[in-house]
Amino acid sequence: MIGDPVRLKTAALLVLLGLLTMLAGIGQLTFWAPSETVTASVPSDTKAAPLTVIDPKLIALHEGPVKIKIQGEGNFMVATGRPDDVQAWVGETAHTTLTGVSADQKSLEASSVDGEATAPSPAGSDLWVSTEDASGELDYTWNPPADGEWSLLVAADGTQPAPSSISMTFPNNATTPWAVPLIVLGIIIILVGAALPFIAKALSNRRKDGQDDEPHDGGETTTLPVQSTSGDAGRRRGPETEGPALRVTAIAAALAAVMVGGTAVAAQATTTPEATPTSSAAAPAESEGGTPVLLESQLQRILEQVASTVDAADAAKDAAKLAPRVDKMELQIRTQNYKVRTAVSAYEARMPVRATKLQSSVISTKREWPRTVFALTQGEGNVVPQVLTLVQLSPRENYKLWGSAPLQPGTNFPSFPVPREGTEPVPAADKTGLAYSGNEALGILAEMLTTPDSPNRSKLADGQASPYIAGALAYQADTVKNGTSANFKFTHTPVPNQTVVLRTADGGALVVGRLDFAFEGTPKAAGDKLLLEDDSAVFAGGKETTTGMVLNFAESVAVYIPPAGSADPMKLVAATRGLVGASFK
Repeated sequence: MIGDPVRLKTAALLVLLGLLTMLAGIGQLTFWAPSETVTASVPSDTKAAPLTVIDPKLIALHEGPVKIKIQGEGNFMVATGRPDDVQAWVGETAHTTLTGVSADQKSLEASSVDGEATAPSPAGSDLWVSTEDASGELDYTWNPPADGEWSLLVAADGTQPAPSSISMTFPNNATTPWAVPLIVLGIIIILVGAALPFIAKALSNRRKDGQDDEPHDGGETTTLPVQSTSGDAGRRRGPETEGPALRVTAIAAALAAVMVGGTAVAAQATTTPEATPTSSAAAPAESEGGTPVLLESQLQRILEQVASTVDAADAAKDAAKLAPRVDKMELQIRTQNYKVRTAVSAYEARMPVRATKLQSSVISTKREWPRTVFALTQGEGNVVPQVLTLVQLSPRENYKLWGSAPLQPGTNFPSFPVPREGTEPVPAADKTGLAYSGNEALGILAEMLTTPDSPNRSKLADGQASPYIAGALAYQADTVKNGTSANFKFTHTPVPNQTVVLRTADGGALVVGRLDFAFEGTPKAAGDKLLLEDDSAVFAGGKETTTGMVLNFAESVAVYIPPAGSADPMKLVAATRGLVGASFK
């Protein structure tokens, strides 16, 4: 009867230990659970700078939304851009880069780079996918605009220090790996404790039954009580009666103590992030691989700004209004068009630039500058879609319209890879994988426009039957036919530094460029006169000449080049020309 109380006490202890173990496991999931977020702030002694860059690895340090709190004096902005774009825009300007989180999760690791004391305002840059403007304070939740890495740029106006109070709240990556094991172990210990009295009693009865069944030698045996101290009795009795139960109890107690003792530490453990190395130089372009230079949303915004700028300048006939968004050939043609229209009211305006209907976009993956994209758009005033060529010369400049040309009637715009994958650029002199290089294609077109019986006419689809080619040749032939008292010379010459080539989806390419068209006239005999049209007279300063004249046109063209090995000819996709000058010899 002495064993029963001990067994009951042992069972009770096991049940208690099981309950404590379960409680430890449940506690890790409830009252000992780690905080759902951790917040780290920029150290107060961080050196002030006009720009602050938040590194992409810091933004992506934890999965889930990142909340950013920024406080500063006056107005400031947060811009989102590709890491190489942000670093390229920062350039040599002094800046602070937030690269990681300290081991205690309380501070953001900041690295300061000395440099130029000021920078232009980053507001309005085409490099930014999105911007957030604020005054005094901004609570900003970071959400990536697309796949890939992204950086954030925090700045005031480029001359004032960027806000210095920045904190970032991340989802806590702390885990509670012992929670479920503790709960399971607790249940097992409770079950063992509850079953122990019954198991021990069954074992005891089996031993008694075994003793009763042992054979006897016919005599009686008297068992004398053993005289010992209580300690000896306990030691002797343990192995024979309660030893297994006590050993189970001791092991369970030790294991539970270890696990319960460590549970609070485990519950509060967090993942310590590795700091991201700081770089003051722009990331190499190859780090982004084939990343397109723009998202479609950026391109749409740029097109709207270009269209608005051109529309305002066209309405006012003011070339100065074109400067923010128009350059090169398009600037020259429209500037001269305004000059003629101011003097000759009946002179036709240039085709308007519209962004209301973006039919196709061709976005380069060449991340070095200059960067080029094509857009096929149509809108009010566009009888046919037109190909727009947009170029960004450097990180701190915006994209500008370099040329526009309407699609040729009956011509389809080539197919390009989807914008999110981007399009590979090709050097103008390179014909790798192509039937012709970009320079060769424009050279063949120029030759066909200059020489009606060009031997290369079969290399371009439809030859002289192409609407633009046929129209240009007819204009030149009519001029010669009607100008019986003069000799005429026509030349079309490619302008190499304005040639852009981007690969099409079928392995071919589209080359967009400029030809200079010069139209010279010289009297055949002394006293013969050449008469100029009103538009040419605006530039020449008069309508008659006995010495000769030169008219200058700029031609914007786009030619499709088939891939190498194809039997198909090239195709003139788009073309137009504009008068840009006239002079007397």
